[in-house]
Amino acid sequence: MYHCEICGATADIHHIVHKQEGGYDIKINYKYLCNYHHRGKTGPHNCIETDIRYKLDMQDKIYKLLPKEYYTAKELYSLLGMTNSSLKRLLRRLKLYKEGYSKKEIIKILMGGKLYSYNILKELELERLFHNINIS
Repeated sequence: MYHCEICGATADIHHIVHKQEGGYDIKINYKYLCNYHHRGKTGPHNCIETDIRYKLDMQDKIYKLLPKEYYTAKELYSLLGMTNSSLKRLLRRLKLYKEGYSKKEIIKILMGGKLYSYNILKELELERLFHNINIS
């Protein structure tokens, strides 16, 4: 049984990079959340800021997990804890250089084809402030 990372209640697995976004079934892409913190008002399915924050956290973890610039398939399998089918799916989308597979390309694919920036959160906050000013 899983427990919510926020409140400790019984939880389900939330895919940080959703499957429809190209997310993988790997532990680093999981966040354990109760129904309220998963699908509630401030959960990642209803709050873009929460969704982006979780993605930024995941992206940071992957950068720390992959300190080198290039990796072999065997290293990726081991470091990311992937199944053979997930690894094959990932490798099909990567270019193999003589040094190995590029960290930047690996991360971009694991993040659903995008790299995220903390500026996105600032822009969302500014948009919300602007919207609130226009409503008042």
